[in-house]
Amino acid sequence: MNTKTEMAKKIKHNLEYLIEKSARKESTKTEETLLNDFMLSEYKNSEWDSSKMGEKEQKGSALYNTITERIYHKKKTTHYIKYAAAAGIALVLGLGMLFNSGHKEIPNLRFATTALSDSLKLGDGSMIYLAANSVFEYPAQFGAQRKVKLIKGNAFFHVAKDPEHPFIISSGGIRTRVLGTSFHIQLSKFRCTVIVATGKVNVSSAQQSVNLLPGDEVSFSNNKLIKQKASKGMLINWYNEDAQLDSVPLSEVFTLLEYKYGIKFNSKDPAILNTRLTVFIGKKATLGSVLEQINYITNLKFEIYGDTVKVN
Repeated sequence: MNTKTEMAKKIKHNLEYLIEKSARKESTKTEETLLNDFMLSEYKNSEWDSSKMGEKEQKGSALYNTITERIYHKKKTTHYIKYAAAAGIALVLGLGMLFNSGHKEIPNLRFATTALSDSLKLGDGSMIYLAANSVFEYPAQFGAQRKVKLIKGNAFFHVAKDPEHPFIISSGGIRTRVLGTSFHIQLSKFRCTVIVATGKVNVSSAQQSVNLLPGDEVSFSNNKLIKQKASKGMLINWYNEDAQLDSVPLSEVFTLLEYKYGIKFNSKDPAILNTRLTVFIGKKATLGSVLEQINYITNLKFEIYGDTVKVN
């Protein structure tokens, strides 16, 4: 099977997956926005070259029927269908123009969160759990390599296994390369940290390369990769489940909250970080509700300034 055919199938699969999920009312608000914006954009901006792509009406009708038959075999309808057909025509049938012109690029999609975490399933089956206040970018379909980018914040990646197509994440000054595994990435202004939950991960910078196994952590700052064992608290599934922390140091609670909410704690008294407490952090809990819980237990006061929480 040639490259164009493979790419066409991947594009079609991604469109079908998103539309199918939306029709079942299982898509997140972010996925709905991504789908709507992408479909509208392709519908409005698509170009047609009859000499290379055939008769527009004929090809459009055939593709429309294919999409609707496969997705809506029970004769369900949605306002996305016309956009799906238009996007499919522009992308699948327009691949010849894409490869020949050299002037167009497959668009990247952006997945962003605000005050709460959210999740996204990619076309290859990989799951991305994005912490609050984070931004993730990925292509409309993957090529020989599955390349994505964490632009801001924190994420947990559960990558689908595909030995023939490496999954590569760019985040700050490093690249994380896997074939199929699960791991955290935390990206801040001055540091990027990778923590492995399962499988094997390779992290590289311009000058270094390290391999990580489950429980390993590597941080990149000042142009250096530093490897160490990860905190047990960071192996908790904060991204997908409620978290119950029993009699743990406050420092571990803060670390987990930093990953979950994309914030940073600033404490003038390091001694309080050794305070032990028991905290329940719900999957959909807001940062404010968790801080209120800690305040009730410890009597500590918190002030939020942007992405920084000052501890008094």
